Formats: sequence, C-alpha cells, structure tokens
Amino acid sequence: MNEWLKKVLTSIKNLWAKWKPIQKVILIGIIIVVIVAIVLTARISAKPAQYRILNTPITDTVRLNEILDRISEENISADSDDRGYIYVSDEVTARKLRTILSTEGLLPSNIDPFAGIFDRDIFTTDEDVKVKKLQAMQKQLTQHLETIPDIRVADVNIVSPEDKLFKEDQNPVTASVILKVTNNSDLYTNKKRIKGIQDLILSAVEGLKAENLIIADEDGNQINDFEGMAESDRIDNVKKQQKLIRQLEVEIRAKILKALQKTFTEDRCRDMVVAVEMDMSQRQSQSTEYKPIVIKEDNPDTPYDDSELRDTLPLSTQTVTKEWQGTGYNPEGPAGVEGQTPPVYSDMSNVIGKSTETGTTINHVQNRTDTTEISSPKPNKISVSVNLDGKWKKVKDNEGNLIIEDGSIKREYTPVSPEDMAEAEKSIKAAMGYDRSRGDQVAVTNIAYDRDDEFLKEDNEYFAALQRKRTILMILIAIAVVLVSFILFRIISRELERRRREREARLLAEQQAARERALWDAKEDSMEVTMSVEETRRMELQENAIAMAKEHPEDVAMLIRTWLMEE
Repeated sequence: MNEWLKKVLTSIKNLWAKWKPIQKVILIGIIIVVIVAIVLTARISAKPAQYRILNTPITDTVRLNEILDRISEENISADSDDRGYIYVSDEVTARKLRTILSTEGLLPSNIDPFAGIFDRDIFTTDEDVKVKKLQAMQKQLTQHLETIPDIRVADVNIVSPEDKLFKEDQNPVTASVILKVTNNSDLYTNKKRIKGIQDLILSAVEGLKAENLIIADEDGNQINDFEGMAESDRIDNVKKQQKLIRQLEVEIRAKILKALQKTFTEDRCRDMVVAVEMDMSQRQSQSTEYKPIVIKEDNPDTPYDDSELRDTLPLSTQTVTKEWQGTGYNPEGPAGVEGQTPPVYSDMSNVIGKSTETGTTINHVQNRTDTTEISSPKPNKISVSVNLDGKWKKVKDNEGNLIIEDGSIKREYTPVSPEDMAEAEKSIKAAMGYDRSRGDQVAVTNIAYDRDDEFLKEDNEYFAALQRKRTILMILIAIAVVLVSFILFRIISRELERRRREREARLLAEQQAARERALWDAKEDSMEVTMSVEETRRMELQENAIAMAKEHPEDVAMLIRTWLMEE
C-alpha cells in the first residue's frame, strides 16, 4: 500500500511538473469552486426548514411589526425578509399563528387566509362552493382545536344537509369531533373544559345545536353527554359533601384531643368520637327587621346600660282642619225609584247644619333593615364523645417496697373526679362551638382502659430486675468468698513455709553447733580431726557469707527478701 501511494504521488509530481502554468491555475480554480460549493451546500442543508405563515407579503411596515409583536407574545420565534414574508420553524406553528392572526383581525384587508377556496370559474357550481366552504370550515375548526393545550389531534366532521322547501322537512346540521389528547391530561374528565370546547364548536358552525354535536375520545366514547352525567355529578357531589364532613370531624377531633391530652396526657385520653350532621342545601332568605332608634349610645365604662332608645322619631307633622255649613243632602237614587236611605237619615233631609273636621298626619322615622342572605352548608348537629381514664398507683409498704399479691404488683385505681369531668366538658363545648338550640351533644365518660397487657409487661420487667439483682449479688458473694479463701490460703501457706524454714534453720544451727562442739572437744583432747571436702567447702561458704553480711548488710537483706518473694 505504501509503495502504491508512493507511485501515485510520484506520478502526480511528474504530471504537475509537465503542466504549463495556465493549466495549474485552472486546476486550482476548479478545486476552489468545488470547495465553496460543498461549503454552501452544507450550510443550506444545515439551515432549518422554514414555512411561510402567509403566501402574500405584508408591505405595511406598521402592520408587519404588530404581527411580529403578537407572535412574540406566544413565545414563538419568527423571521421576516425584506419582501414582507414571515417564516416559522414548522407547519403546525404556521397554521396556529394563521388561525390567531385571522381570528384577531391582524391581517391586512387585502390578504385572505382562505384565498382560492371561493374562486369560481365557468366550470364551478354552487355545490362545489358549498363543499369548499364546508372543507374550509372543518380545516379552520380543526386547526383551532389543535391549538388548545392538551389536544394532540382533532378530527372534525361536519354534515350540512341540503336545503328543503319546507322547514319541517329540513334536516339539522350535525357534527362529530374526535379528540386525541396528550398523556396525563384531564381533558376527558374535566367537564368545564369539555363544555368550553362544545361552546366553541357551536359558535363556529352555523345552525349546529348541542343535541346534534358529539365529542368523543380516541376510543369513541362520548364525553359531552352532560345529561347522562347528571347522576355521576350527583354522586361526585355526595362524595365531596362526605369528604367535607369528614374533614370537619377531623379538625374538631384534633383540636379537642390536643387540648385534653395536654391536661390528662396522651395515655389517659385516647378515644374520641366526633359526628357531624351538616345541611348541604343552599337556601335564599329575605328578612325585614325593625329596630329602635338609638338617640344615645351606651357608655361601656358604666356598669349599667345608659343608652337612650326610641321606637319612633317624628320627621314631619301636618294638621288639616275642614269646616262645612249648609243644607244636608241625601241622594234618593234615579227618578221614579224609591230611595234606600234609612229613615233616620231621611228625616234629616234638607236640614241646615254645620260640621268641623280636624286631622293630623305625623310622619315617623323607623329603623328598618332589609336582609337578603344565601345560607351555605352549615352543621345541623355536632356530637362529641370522649373517654378519660383515671390514675393507677402502685402500692408500697412502710419500708417503701412494692407489695406483691398473687404474683403481681398491687395497684390502686383512682377515677377522674366529677369536677375534672365537668371542666373537661366545658372545655370541649368551648372548642367545638357548642350550641344547645342546634341539638349538640357532649359526653364525657370515665371508663378504665384495659391495661392487663401493660401491667403484665411491667410485672415481668420488675421481677426480671429483681432476679438480675439477686444473681449479681450471689456472683459478688461468690467472688468475695473466693478472694477471701485465696488470701487465707496464701497466708496459711506462707506461715507454714516460714515455720518449715525456721525449723530447717534451727536444725542446721543445731547440727553446726554440734559439729563445732565436737571439733572443740577434739581440739581440747589434742585429737587430730579430719574434715571431709564437703564440710570444708561448707565452712568456707559459711565464713564468706558471714563476712559478706558484715560488709554489705543491705545487699544481703535484699537478696533474702527476693528469695522470700520467689517462694
């Protein structure tokens, strides 16, 4: 391979040497052009694809800036060229922006986003225009639905029937929409959003009614059947109401239990039952209340009520006096008909007289209050039941030791006093907002908890502790006995050893004295005494030891002490 490469390089060099300068310049130019073409192709291929929002350029600079500002509000990157075309990165974004711009009226009047749909020629029929219009409506509605968050794909199908001569024979406009949503979306179960989508479709399609619109999920299940969901909504409301009641019960229980456990401890106050009955109905009531007029407010610094009240306060007074004088007149009725006037008044007919009428009208100010209120869910009745345990005390004798009966520790139970139970009941009523008229109930009981298992565990631990103490005491006694025995053994053994050494030393001293006495006697008797080698050696060692002891008494004492310690 290296030889072949060398041959190729050699041939290229030879060829390059044979070429004329003009040929070399042409080759270099060709190479440069190829390199530039490759670079431009790479840049063009690396540049992301762009899609036009509109196929018509926008020449109005002000309107172009408004459109670009509106696009930037959607956090979408868009570019525009010198001719007025606006580009985005993908077709879906272009379709979305086209829908927004057309619905908000930001497009110039000379630009039609649906250009070409309604263009007609000599071969175009009214049916073709109707079909194109229906297709444009479906496309526009599809694009509009796909711009809604969580909707991945929208399939819209609108059926517009033929026009009939009579209205009774006219078939209604129908539509079916299939929505495919993203993962973890709650659109299928969110009735509020489904209702909004339904209203959007009904407003976009002329003549379409809610009963003729079906919105389904990707499995074909209808999701806008609000009448069929009434029972489901009722069950959901019941669940929410029950959840609200349980939450209120938990709050009341936690508040009361926390207060009691600080006083009676958690071990003596464990159980509490709270039951709440709530009125979930919503009612509207109106009431009118008449109150007295306050002339003087009550002074809070005085121990009595010194306010001044009045039922009414005159606002204006009018007095009218009427006087009449003349002949009385009794109507007899139509001519020829006997009158119905009583005889008493008939006799007074045509009598001249005088009458005076006086009337007084007084307008009073009234303190009137008109109230209109809507009652929200509120508790009808609250019942609280709590059990308090008394105190258990271990019984001890006069010496302070626990009393054991039947193999267990003797205990005495002290119940909760009635005064404490009454105070606990008052505390519960204050914490729960007790209302007697509402029928609230509070029960405080004193029932001793079953503590057999707890007492059994305490007894076992107590007896186990006693057993450990006894075992440790016996072990200590045994160790003490062993130590004392060892010490006595050492003392006795040392004493016996000391006596044995003293006895041996005494015997040696007696033997030595006997030998010396024998030698002395022999010497006095002028007898020749012959000593053995051992006796001679023994005498020398003894003399040397006596001499060393006299010269170095401390070293000899230390040596003897060392011998004794070793023994």
